[in-house]
Amino acid sequence: MAECFKPGIEGRFAINVIENSNNQLLLLKRHMDTDLGPGLWGFCAGHIEENETPEQCSSRELIEELGEDLELTLINQIDPVMDRWFGGKFELYLFHYKYSCGNISLNHEHTDFCWVSKEQFRNYDVVDGTDDDIHYLNIWPTDFLNRHK
Repeated sequence: MAECFKPGIEGRFAINVIENSNNQLLLLKRHMDTDLGPGLWGFCAGHIEENETPEQCSSRELIEELGEDLELTLINQIDPVMDRWFGGKFELYLFHYKYSCGNISLNHEHTDFCWVSKEQFRNYDVVDGTDDDIHYLNIWPTDFLNRHK
């Protein structure tokens, strides 16, 4: 059975932005074999499957990409916003989590991870739209974001 979308919508995605107690965000380096943003840094995210809610997708992607040994608390959720980088054809559901503790165990989709401060953020080559996600969730002032991204 095919997914049903609003006219012009080609997909729906849950994006998980994880912040630690030092106001740093978790960035994941995408494997070179991935379809979207190979070798770039981004957030834990994934396609919302048929008959899956954005919340279910968020939880599934956190476990698949980061492992089960994390203590996270949801502090904000925004749904949906339209992507700005791919012609507005994707609905994005944003989840902002606070990291308490636990071990990150990356899956095959990523090769590395790091905690990045707002002052370090511009030094990372991120997937298009990453800056928008931070802006929508109002995590850091826009002065620290890449205006062209």
